[in-house]
Amino acid sequence: MDKYSFLNAAHTAYFADLYDQYLKNPDSVEPSWRAFFQGYDFGSESYGMEDDIVEGVSTQVPEHVQKEFQVVKLIDGYRSRGHLFTKTNPVRDRRKYEPTLELINFGLSNSDLDTTFNAGEILGIGKQSLREIIRHLESIYCDSIGVEYMYIRNPLEIQWIQDKLNINDNQPKFSSEEKKHILRKLNEAVSFESFLHTKYVGQKRFSLEGNESLIPALDSLIENAAQHGVKEFVMGMAHRGRLSTLTNIFGKSAKDIFSEFDGKDYEQEVFDGDVKYHLGWTSNRKTEGGHEINLNIAPNPSHLETVGAVVEGIVRAKQDDKYPDNPSQVLPIIVHGDAAIAGQGLVYEVVQMAQLDGYKTNGTIHIVVNNQIGFTTNYLDARSSTYCTDVGKVTLSPVLHVNADDAEAVVHAMEFALHFRMKFKRDVFLDLLGYRKYGHNEGDEPRFTQPKLYKAIAKHKNPRDIYAEKLIAEGIIDNDFVSQLEKQYKDKLEENLEDSRKIDKTVITPFMADEWENYNTVIEDKMLQSIDTTFSKDGLAKITKVISNLPKDKKFIRKIERLVQSRQKMFDEDKLDWAMAEHLAYGTLLEEGYDVRISGQDVERGTFSHRHAVVKVEDSEEEILLLNQISDKQGRFFIYNSLLSEYGVVGFDYGYAMASPKTLVIWEAQFGDFSNGAQIMLDQYISAAEDKWKLQNGLVMLLPHGYEGQGAEHSSGRMERYLQLCAKDNMYVMDCTTPANMYHLLRKQMKAQFRKPLIVFTPKSLLRHPLVVSSVDEFANGSFQMVIDDETVKADKVKTLVFVTGKFYYDLLEQREELKRDNVALVRVEQLFPLPEQQIKEAIAKYKNADDIVWAQEEPRNMGAYSHILMHLDEAKTFRAATRRPYGAPAAGSSVRSKIRHKEVIDFVFDKSKNNQR
Repeated sequence: MDKYSFLNAAHTAYFADLYDQYLKNPDSVEPSWRAFFQGYDFGSESYGMEDDIVEGVSTQVPEHVQKEFQVVKLIDGYRSRGHLFTKTNPVRDRRKYEPTLELINFGLSNSDLDTTFNAGEILGIGKQSLREIIRHLESIYCDSIGVEYMYIRNPLEIQWIQDKLNINDNQPKFSSEEKKHILRKLNEAVSFESFLHTKYVGQKRFSLEGNESLIPALDSLIENAAQHGVKEFVMGMAHRGRLSTLTNIFGKSAKDIFSEFDGKDYEQEVFDGDVKYHLGWTSNRKTEGGHEINLNIAPNPSHLETVGAVVEGIVRAKQDDKYPDNPSQVLPIIVHGDAAIAGQGLVYEVVQMAQLDGYKTNGTIHIVVNNQIGFTTNYLDARSSTYCTDVGKVTLSPVLHVNADDAEAVVHAMEFALHFRMKFKRDVFLDLLGYRKYGHNEGDEPRFTQPKLYKAIAKHKNPRDIYAEKLIAEGIIDNDFVSQLEKQYKDKLEENLEDSRKIDKTVITPFMADEWENYNTVIEDKMLQSIDTTFSKDGLAKITKVISNLPKDKKFIRKIERLVQSRQKMFDEDKLDWAMAEHLAYGTLLEEGYDVRISGQDVERGTFSHRHAVVKVEDSEEEILLLNQISDKQGRFFIYNSLLSEYGVVGFDYGYAMASPKTLVIWEAQFGDFSNGAQIMLDQYISAAEDKWKLQNGLVMLLPHGYEGQGAEHSSGRMERYLQLCAKDNMYVMDCTTPANMYHLLRKQMKAQFRKPLIVFTPKSLLRHPLVVSSVDEFANGSFQMVIDDETVKADKVKTLVFVTGKFYYDLLEQREELKRDNVALVRVEQLFPLPEQQIKEAIAKYKNADDIVWAQEEPRNMGAYSHILMHLDEAKTFRAATRRPYGAPAAGSSVRSKIRHKEVIDFVFDKSKNNQR
């Protein structure tokens, strides 16, 4: 018989292993278990068991010892499954789960209730009756707060959580003044919504009603976090409850919100604005404890959960910039909806970033405003998981499910979440189970789809009134206290309403204005102006020397050594390639005090092995970043291989650039069209944020683009999509052909006193093309060229003028040389938006003898830049278009077919009789 058979019968091998560990080294077992085992000293002569256990001889174990382990199993059951049997749902009956926590399921019965068990030591309550142990467990795990944490794999975290829960039986213990403060914040939440409901009947406001306890919870979080040393908060949330949060937590004047409700025009002509529940806000606040803190709530679109990735990027930028030694001083808070957190894949992407070097933010507090419904969809149709928060288990984060009607429990749970985050620097999830008083918006009729639920909600008291009754019963307040609170608060709102109606225009306060105080808002004419991007040859030589020499005392792969050393050779031979353009652009900016951050899939080496910004020591895989060794006063160079995500990572890097205009922030796609996985970020933020929210952003997107016969998904960066998003002055779109132009473009992005998103279609085959080189002088003394004229032909001899972009130029150049056609000019349009119309027109005028003007592109006619040129340049309507035929897919899968189509376009450029438009 197994020496632990009595343990296995009572529970699992877990306890057997634990007891075995205790026998070998009692101090290695945590104190409560040690006390338990000491209480039942299995080695004592009173049981005569030690020899039998060690020898493996079957022994009749006393019944009360077996009962001890059955109580241990009961405790374990509550810890693992107690959250399934809580009182957390204010308006629905809980679903039934089996097996229950009934005593019979643990080999116990009612006759054991008054028996004392040493197992109480495990809970920190000492030797107690089973009745008291159960009371304690019910209070901790099955009241208004359900806690999921037993899947966590770090014993220290589990022990910390259990110790925390054991304090006061996981029940809130607030002073009378603290309780009054909670009631005040609840009143603000309830009164604000009822005021809007009265004054703006039927208008959308996406009220918080049913989850008003979010307001005292956020208030407590901010106050307590400041006590823990948090200096800045960055919050992301969708529309539900946002207006109340802006007013009652972030200090936005109700007057401004009323102006937005009244639909007034904006004070700024070049600003289109957004609906009131999407706008961001930044404020500074002094806490009750006297701490100065900075509060930010990021602007967000209607695309739920998108803002979460942006918030994490903003937080990381602030941590890197201001608090590198203690990043926990910036706290990210993301408020989710229950349907959104369960249904949106972006949440998983963001959660997976939580512990990655390039993206971690020392723990995020996730709060779910759980309405138990998504628009009109019942929660049973909204997810397969038990809870909407089950994504939190990806990172083994604790989850607290709380009855949103129990305001004290909500605040208590929030304090727990904060303490966990500050202690372990990890994510934690808070699931506030409430309801939605009205439909998806205030003009909606929820009873169409949820008649039973909304019958219950109609009879249900709001959380303020529930809590007020509790405080009245406790003798803390009297019957008039709430009515006085409500009157005082609503009187202030009335004053704000009157003041707002005296103002003609709505003023939108910029988000994070302090970070952007030295930057200008510009329109298209400024975007077309030249910017000085020169840098001395001596400075370039110094940087080249640093990035061309690996440490002598470390061993590297020979191929890497040769590649790094070749950088110096290129400089000496005056032939700098694309990789050197990047390295020298980053190096010069770093030398000038800017920071550089690059992230994306495989960016450290580069998808096409051109960059090698990170070099690995062969034996140890130690990482060497030569760009961080330029000088003592340089900026910081960050580069990270990302997780296999586009949507989340682009959102993160966009947020980073939003908070750090002094950092060159680059996201590189593995292949250009992979950016379509981040399409929501492109549509809602990159192209529209300045119009909607007054937000500048300098994010650079590098999109490898070019038709080399690699199939539909590895050819096109889908430039047509970006060009379709271009309007007035919202971004730059480039397709460069020379290393020098790329070098000046990257420097220009930072040297400008404004920021615009920059989309760059970068090469693949051109990375090592023998013609794609630039001189050191072009780097040192040149500038960015929006249009590159053809200096190799005589203008008066040109009969065919070809406008072309990107890699296709070199294909046409090769064909021209082969045909010896000196009457064809190849003019490169390097900047596609804002389109340099004047320079294009000057080229047309220069080649006045050209009777054939061609727009040439390797992309199909319905893709690429052709339609964009037609839209923005009247002269283009007379151009002869040399393109592939229109296709649904960007390129053929067959390399043979691809080459045929490519050749057809090239032939048609030089001979219009060879029309490939079959």
